[in-house]
Amino acid sequence: MLLRVFWIVFAIVVGIEGAFAEQVMTNQSNEMAGGQLKAKRLAPPDIDPVVIGKTRYEVIHWGKERGLKQNGGYIAAFDTSNGKELWVLRVYDITYNSSLEGDVQDVFIVSMSKGFFSGKLHIKDEKGRHFIVDPNTRSVEQE
Repeated sequence: MLLRVFWIVFAIVVGIEGAFAEQVMTNQSNEMAGGQLKAKRLAPPDIDPVVIGKTRYEVIHWGKERGLKQNGGYIAAFDTSNGKELWVLRVYDITYNSSLEGDVQDVFIVSMSKGFFSGKLHIKDEKGRHFIVDPNTRSVEQE
């Protein structure tokens, strides 16, 4: 009886390992479909600029392309009269784990709006965190 239980457990474990290996191979071949790697995550949403007074505020998703520390979490201010960038602000920090792929650790801004009466920017990230940015002092407060 004990030997029979052993063989049943053995068959289950081998079957699970075989199914796991098959799934890994399927995932790898799907990622290489058409000779190109598929994205491991969805692209961040496009966020409409917000204008307050004579300044336009835009979300910067791809900060690393601009030489910044991280992807996500940045906004930039522009003069509406000439389009000149005035400043860039990191709203929140992303701590990257070097043993994981960087792209899956990026945390992007998913919404930005102007406060009704405050003249401040209300920002929400993919983790559901809310931040308030005072454009005049460039200070950030997490709600």
